[in-house]
Amino acid sequence: MVGKTTIAIAHRLATIIDADIIYFLENHHVTGQGTHQELLSTHPSYARFVKEQFLD
Repeated sequence: MVGKTTIAIAHRLATIIDADIIYFLENHHVTGQGTHQELLSTHPSYARFVKEQFLD
């Protein structure tokens, strides 16, 4: 997908973890955007989501 814009909607972190920009949605609203590392360090709900995904 190099050189193209791709939109992926996913519940599984593995699907989007390497994306350039991740938009995190809660209750039908975007509550965060950034790379995986940025969201992990600044967005508590995203960090909780990551923790839950890796426990499964």
